[in-house]
Amino acid sequence: MLLLFVYISIPMIEQKLLEDKIFLEDTDAPLPEALNQKTRYAFFSALAKGGKSVITSCRDLHLGRTVCYKTLRSEFQNNPIEKKRLLREARISALLQHPNTIPTYEIGRDNQGNYFFTMKLVRGYTMRELLNYRERYDLSQLLGVVIQIANALAYAHSAGVLHRDVKPDNILVGPYGEVLLLDWGMAKVWSKSPNSLSEENETNEVDGLVNMTGEGKLQGTVMYMSPEQIDRDVNIGFQADIYSLGAVLYEVLTGETPFKGKIVRELLDDIRFKNPDDPKAVGRGAVASDLIADLTMRCLKKKPLERPKSLDEIIRTLKEDQPMVAQS
Repeated sequence: MLLLFVYISIPMIEQKLLEDKIFLEDTDAPLPEALNQKTRYAFFSALAKGGKSVITSCRDLHLGRTVCYKTLRSEFQNNPIEKKRLLREARISALLQHPNTIPTYEIGRDNQGNYFFTMKLVRGYTMRELLNYRERYDLSQLLGVVIQIANALAYAHSAGVLHRDVKPDNILVGPYGEVLLLDWGMAKVWSKSPNSLSEENETNEVDGLVNMTGEGKLQGTVMYMSPEQIDRDVNIGFQADIYSLGAVLYEVLTGETPFKGKIVRELLDDIRFKNPDDPKAVGRGAVASDLIADLTMRCLKKKPLERPKSLDEIIRTLKEDQPMVAQS
């Protein structure tokens, strides 16, 4: 299996080693007589702030380890749709037991009764950061990352989970070469009952982006959305993730996204109606083989049924066809 090893700066390594070092005082510390989950976490430090959530690192005082802690931003704490999405994300992450996903540790309420969940803290670089410095990595290394994300998606699809937000920012490469697919907050799962109301009745992400920005700045997620996701197709299926993975693969091959509209409305129209340029005719980096270039274009087909039928086909092609790396 191809692995991408990312070397972290010396100060970061020293800090990580210090934090990870295990002492007797940690392992043998007595538990309180009464365990209070509401005072379990302390020493919070901000990691990231998304559109609707906040992610921090903190110390689990019961187990003596540092974890990742995710909760909603204050303005969404009482929003029933966002609360449901946060719970769904936590439970999906807990149920997906795979080497390329991050496990949920705990779900609960804080002192104010607000939902949170904790998960494994992994330091590293996102694929977005890697692509910003893609000249440091050869094509086989980057394709190795794509293969592992495809493995994660194949597993999720077999469990009935559609990710719906595959993009470089949601792919993390850890310090030991581990590759992880992050952020299942947009994931879709289906009810056991065919007559149940669809969760698509919730606030639509695409509408939110267009309404929020109007004719304004481009939002990163849209670049990787499939046409059916943009059109809010109620029959959206696993092929939507294949499209998004194809958009990531296109950027890996060319250093550019398939479409480059400067405003959201233009970009949405391009995704719906325009075909991307052949990756072999674009780009500033390594050039892939004809087979991988063709695979990428098939992933980006407008009609879901014209895309590769499964992620296994994508994984097999990427593994079997050794990229012919050349400088463009």
